[in-house]
Amino acid sequence: MSVKTTGFFDPSELKRFCRALLEKVNIPPKDAELIAESLVRANLRGVDSHGVSRMAIYIERLKKGLVNPRPEIAILQQTPAMALVDGDNGCGQVVAKMAMELAMTKARETGVSLVGIRNSTHFGAAAFFSTMALERDMIGIALANSYATVAPWGSRVAYFGTNPLSVAVPTGRELPVVLDMATSVAAWGKIILAAQKGEAIPAGWAIDSDGEITTDAARALQGALMPFGGPKGSGISLIIDVLAGILTGAGYGPYVGDLYKSLDRPQNVGQMVGVIDISRFSDVNEFKNRMDKVIREIKSLPRAKGVSEILLPGEIEIRNQERREREGIPLPPTTVEELRKLSAEYGVPWEDAVKRN
Repeated sequence: MSVKTTGFFDPSELKRFCRALLEKVNIPPKDAELIAESLVRANLRGVDSHGVSRMAIYIERLKKGLVNPRPEIAILQQTPAMALVDGDNGCGQVVAKMAMELAMTKARETGVSLVGIRNSTHFGAAAFFSTMALERDMIGIALANSYATVAPWGSRVAYFGTNPLSVAVPTGRELPVVLDMATSVAAWGKIILAAQKGEAIPAGWAIDSDGEITTDAARALQGALMPFGGPKGSGISLIIDVLAGILTGAGYGPYVGDLYKSLDRPQNVGQMVGVIDISRFSDVNEFKNRMDKVIREIKSLPRAKGVSEILLPGEIEIRNQERREREGIPLPPTTVEELRKLSAEYGVPWEDAVKRN
């Protein structure tokens, strides 16, 4: 899809703007910084569907009292290697960061840990949390369920969410391997962005309300996304709902509140984070050297016709981040207009200086 933008915006200024807006709706400064960082980093990595375009709905849900700006996050039960956390309907980023920090602490003691989360909300890009483990030479895992937008294989009605999964693996000299994927062919946010821009979507991304494949983003919003890989993606989506939702006591499938449509109730999103302490299985340097070796071997394999380079998970996103840190973040006119409206409503300056060119 072509991308229509109103120019390129300074990442640090965008983060400042988002942080100030969140503080206006009673989010504590430290939490506002975290949420703003997660959104802007998604934009930097090229995952615009989970970037600052989400600010308007975040603010609306906070304003309506559907998200708790100052949650009392509770550990309901725990053992040395696991915990179950109640997010008290707090912002998903805040809840998931607390859970990931707990998982890393436990994994250092036990080798492997899992922390389940219920009563949470949309937490942005899953890789934001899985990559937290990289600095500690650990493998990070983050998964979540979400509101129903995906038709199970063979159905024409949405039941699953896009149910993202991210795994981050540290390396030595090579770039870390960071898988971050939805279990749908495309993220729901990409359909929303395409509809806002008046752009077509690729055939195979979604079906309309009649169950017919459509390239019209507006019709897709009335229908459902398709699971990636047909029955395989559908099966993985179900398992993520089991782990993040049914196991934790959170909502699942259609019982997770729709971020955009369910403006009368909390979401009760379910999430699960996990950590593997590499040092309990292998010498860390040896592991990293072996990861470097496998990366180099894969990238040096004979390429298929028309392929200029073999890319590994996370590589495109890291290159996007390097480029956008230099050039700025491109934003579509609809997102800019939403941010300008929020600026006027809450008295947070949106200066032209934010725009780089």
